[in-house]
Amino acid sequence: MVSLWGSKNGEEENHSGTATPQDGQASEHHAPASRRENHSEPNERSRLLPPPQGRYLDPDDPAVSPYNLWSVRALRYFSVLFLTISFLWWVLLLVSIFISPPMMHSRGSGFFDFSYTTLTVGNLLLAILFFSVPNKARQISCMIMAVLLLIDMILILAVSRLRSEEGWVGIASVIWATFIAAYLVLTDRVVAWGKHEEEERLTGRQETRRTLREWCAVLTSSVIQIVLILLVVLFTATLALRARDASLHAPGERYLVDGDKYKVHVACIGNTTDTAGNRNPTVLLEAGEDPVEGTFESWAWDAYENGTIDRYCYWDRPGFAWSDNGPSPLSAGMAEVALSEALARAGEQGPWILVSAGVGSIYSRIFSSTHLADVGGLLLIDGLHEDLLHRIGSPSRGFFLWARGIISPLGWDRLAGALFQGRDREDRVYGRSAYQGGKYLKAKLQENLVANSLTKNEVSSARNIQKQSSNTSLVIISSGIEVRRDNEWERKQRDLTTLTDNLVAWDVVNKAPHQVWKTLEGRQTMEKRLGELYDTSRTKIHV
Repeated sequence: MVSLWGSKNGEEENHSGTATPQDGQASEHHAPASRRENHSEPNERSRLLPPPQGRYLDPDDPAVSPYNLWSVRALRYFSVLFLTISFLWWVLLLVSIFISPPMMHSRGSGFFDFSYTTLTVGNLLLAILFFSVPNKARQISCMIMAVLLLIDMILILAVSRLRSEEGWVGIASVIWATFIAAYLVLTDRVVAWGKHEEEERLTGRQETRRTLREWCAVLTSSVIQIVLILLVVLFTATLALRARDASLHAPGERYLVDGDKYKVHVACIGNTTDTAGNRNPTVLLEAGEDPVEGTFESWAWDAYENGTIDRYCYWDRPGFAWSDNGPSPLSAGMAEVALSEALARAGEQGPWILVSAGVGSIYSRIFSSTHLADVGGLLLIDGLHEDLLHRIGSPSRGFFLWARGIISPLGWDRLAGALFQGRDREDRVYGRSAYQGGKYLKAKLQENLVANSLTKNEVSSARNIQKQSSNTSLVIISSGIEVRRDNEWERKQRDLTTLTDNLVAWDVVNKAPHQVWKTLEGRQTMEKRLGELYDTSRTKIHV
């Protein structure tokens, strides 16, 4: 009798010892030797279906890859293309912080659109680095980011002030960031699908385990994604604060300047004429290092209430309080041209008594040199001398302002002030927290970049022009603390007394800081000297 599976050594034997086929059934009872050699007894681990072609590949074989699918390869090519586009846009935005390209000036700081583009580049780099290791954590993270960025986009588009400040550059940046976040969710899901498809085709089943390298990739990717989500949360919270601050009404009007590129804020208080119909002089305030509405304007209001002056105006330099940021570069002379245009649009004609503090004296002196016939007096309060412009134009200070501006969209200090220190809209727009805003930091960076070049040349020319007008009354009020602390500051304050040939007074207020008006003696001295300049100017008008 013939064995069903054949003999153990693979040879068929009959009773006569010779192998002969019988009844034409050789094909049924004699399998090829190679098949018998590869055959093994079936057990519970045996596959129900044999491999379609030969043996399955090992799951760790490099040939088991989602890159075998053209759809996965196409998505990777698109990701590289999007990364290239985003990086070029990132470089352009970085350059625009220092020099505004044509048609790319935004009225805001420009730091938000740079931050959104940096986020986009980071997302794409992360996706490309870990492209072949899809995971649910990355998909969920990108979904969360896409939702938060969508909220940011809605905020920017819905709030008119944010929309005008960000401009088309900021709007395009946040839309692109939202699109990329959603695209990366789709990409990760397609790669995961392709990976499973190739595993089933080449190994017979989906692989559930991960190698140590894959686990490290998943962990690294997840940690970075969590950090990116936290950054987007801060972006959204800061935008919400900006939307809240945008509801604060400006006390004056905002006027378009420089070919309608941006707006500056000008406010005036008091009557232009007295009871007899004679024109009143107008005191024009120029702030120092901080917005004029913070503390500087308060003493002028007291002088107005006390009857010392009849009228005063003030403005916010580009980037301060309610004024937009101007294009880069922006020198003091360019800012004063914007002021002249805004005053003309407002219908203000002077005559002017210019009152300025700190670095604001540089701006006032340039304005005075271009309006000699309309300026009746100069009051400089601890003013900055042009020879000391290097102090605000140092490279180290410029780098600090740039770095501080880059991280300003996170708004961690503004958020902490709002949540734990009771800081309100007024504090953030023009008060004690104004220095934390992106617009203010951009304005200070612009001031720093040209302080020792363009601005210094402009104020030097203004001094030569001012010398030709010996009739302009001049008052210098200096901080006693600064004069005693810094000998160079004291020498430069003395030199400022020679700006014109009509020095009315030089007062050094004892125990007064750089912001002289913060002491009672300082306020009294300032109001007294302002009254003298005002009366002299009014007398000249009436004569």
